[in-house]
Amino acid sequence: LQQWMELVTRRRDHYKAEHKALLKEATTLLELALWKAKIGEKEEILGEVKAKRVKMDIQSERNERRVTSGANIVIKNVLPFLELV
Repeated sequence: LQQWMELVTRRRDHYKAEHKALLKEATTLLELALWKAKIGEKEEILGEVKAKRVKMDIQSERNERRVTSGANIVIKNVLPFLELV
């Protein structure tokens, strides 16, 4: 019985660690998706702007969109549904 309990405990710990890794990956993908959606939203608005924009402007705009994508709020509210009890 003791061996069986140890086996179950090891398996549970293994699956918890695997779940945590998958959760981290899913969180990253969700953040990137939100960022991309926010960038696409801005590009639609600025669609008529000429292609002469400086690369630094584009990069700074992307960085700003990443910060203002709202991912931290969405992830904070989604994670409780994905975490193990």
